Amino acid sequence: MDFRTRVNIGSPGFAIPPFEQMLFVGSCFADNIGSRFLDYKFQATVNPYGVMYNPASILHTVRKTDAAPHVAVLTLGTNHVYILNSTGEIVDNCAKRPHHLFTERELTVDECFDYLSEAVDILVSRYAGVKVIVTVSPIRYAKYGFHGSALSKAVLLLAADRLVCRYPDIVVYFPAYEIVNDELRDYRFYAADMLHPSEQAVDYIWEVFSDTFFSDEAKRFVAEWQPVKKALEHKPFNPESEEYRLFMERTRQSIAKLETKYPDLAYSRE
Repeated sequence: MDFRTRVNIGSPGFAIPPFEQMLFVGSCFADNIGSRFLDYKFQATVNPYGVMYNPASILHTVRKTDAAPHVAVLTLGTNHVYILNSTGEIVDNCAKRPHHLFTERELTVDECFDYLSEAVDILVSRYAGVKVIVTVSPIRYAKYGFHGSALSKAVLLLAADRLVCRYPDIVVYFPAYEIVNDELRDYRFYAADMLHPSEQAVDYIWEVFSDTFFSDEAKRFVAEWQPVKKALEHKPFNPESEEYRLFMERTRQSIAKLETKYPDLAYSRE
């Protein structure tokens, strides 16, 4: 018997090798997942201009950065945008300026699709073989009301689906939203605010993501780097002790062995 529903994920048609050049742009969920890639020595750029919640702001980041990733992950948070009244432009951050200077409105499915399409076109122009993973953040926005939040996510889901249909050989959809809401349907998988996924939920999504997209070599490296990563994160009670010195020497030897096995590791650690 299986006591939970599972989200079936098909083959993406490509695999991410270790140390791949990647770009993560989007909501704070992009930060959470992108940081995992940094921890495992991927050449990842994560929200270089800060968190971007809507498709227009995601496009703005893609325009501004000169990154030419082999894999880009775009995480959509909301279709709500803020327009600066004096210019009519969508701003990425209100910078704590008075609320009356802005008008909030919701992007349509067509607008979301157009902004995302332009972002994909820019990425393709920089690296023709780029693969784009689009996902919708599972984080609900209580300030819209839960019905309003659901409507916002629905717009993003429709735009993401259209994007995959428009670029079937480039864009794939990863169901982070569905994993949290359909597989992990329990408040134990949420943080204290009951809105954000817990660390355990993020761990699970990372596990599903890596199982789906990583090459066999990437999976092997992640497994081999994990104990080294834990050793590097260790905070000693007495950093001057002989025991800790020997511990760090063993850790350096482990890193040297991995650098011999994975030459790109030395470059990724510079």
